[in-house]
Amino acid sequence: MSAKPSLFSFARFGAVLIKEFIQMRRDHVTFAMMIGLPIMQLILFGFAINSDPKNLPTLIEMADEGPVVRAILSGMENSEYFQFTGVVTDQAAGDLALRDGTANFVVVIPPDFERDVIRGLHPDILVTADASDPSAVGGAVGALNGIVQVAIAETLTGPLHAVAGAPMPFSISVHRQYNPEGRTATNIVPGLLAIILSMTMVLITAVAIVRENEKGTMETLIATPVRPLEVMLGKILPYVIVGYVQTFVFLIAAKLIFAVPFEGSPLAFFLGFNLFIIVNLALGFLISTVTRNQMQAMQISFFTILPSVLLSGFMFPFAGMPGWAQALGTAIPATHFLRVVRKVMLKGAGLPEISSDMLAMGIIMAVIVTIALLRYRQTLD
Repeated sequence: MSAKPSLFSFARFGAVLIKEFIQMRRDHVTFAMMIGLPIMQLILFGFAINSDPKNLPTLIEMADEGPVVRAILSGMENSEYFQFTGVVTDQAAGDLALRDGTANFVVVIPPDFERDVIRGLHPDILVTADASDPSAVGGAVGALNGIVQVAIAETLTGPLHAVAGAPMPFSISVHRQYNPEGRTATNIVPGLLAIILSMTMVLITAVAIVRENEKGTMETLIATPVRPLEVMLGKILPYVIVGYVQTFVFLIAAKLIFAVPFEGSPLAFFLGFNLFIIVNLALGFLISTVTRNQMQAMQISFFTILPSVLLSGFMFPFAGMPGWAQALGTAIPATHFLRVVRKVMLKGAGLPEISSDMLAMGIIMAVIVTIALLRYRQTLD
């Protein structure tokens, strides 16, 4: 009669433990994720994320010039919140710069400003801010009065000392354009569409194709005369309808639940989200060519989602990131689609204003498709 096995055996436990370590070592994707994901999070959160951005591009509409104006502009630029990048001649040019994202602020110096300051007429300086992302301009707007007061105190001396002091001899009116109430939902909800489509399109496509590899049906498809581009299009286009459904539900919820406006061109929005869907489906196809099972496909898909959330400007101001982080963010499709959605929905943009972002997404798509087709041909060989 054989003896009953003991309730717990260190030998059996050790054998299972060693087996798992061997399997972990063989699964290079999982091992890389365990090491790479924490490192990426540390770098991004530690170095790339900044909720108080500086050097925000600012334009000037200057109808008067003098020592007071120069002191105001110098104080704003020395604060490092504002970086003057050019001059506009009228309101239409300033509005266009704010709409297409060229500038975050437009400072308007009215005619006869210096004369009115000296005469005690209390003139008004208008600062128009792109408030579609309140967190990006909030710090600069909050510090604006203090910055100007310090600059004026150092300038209004001698004969001009009589007009110095509190209150200031002029006022600063801040016009928060595109989101005057500073509602977080108005900024977050449009950007959320980019993250939703990124997560679902990439993950669904990658897992679906890898599943066929695991079942062996892809080998049958490879044996047919179907070409790589035909396989790629045939695999990703059915999921376009999923993106359409998600976008339709999103637009209804954004309007009815969160009262997010839709001010711009429906055609521009339509072309933008179609291109973005195709880019993400192509990325999912690319991931499927470098993974061997569904677990690896899910892991790499989530690995690509983290930069989309952190470096696209969805959660943190894009302008507040260092140069290297902005360069990485520019290579992410979600960065450009997020700008398209916010420009169209909040700023009333049309095709001309989103053309640069559409071009960027088109270039990214061409690169991804080329690499995916090359990888797929390697699997055929």
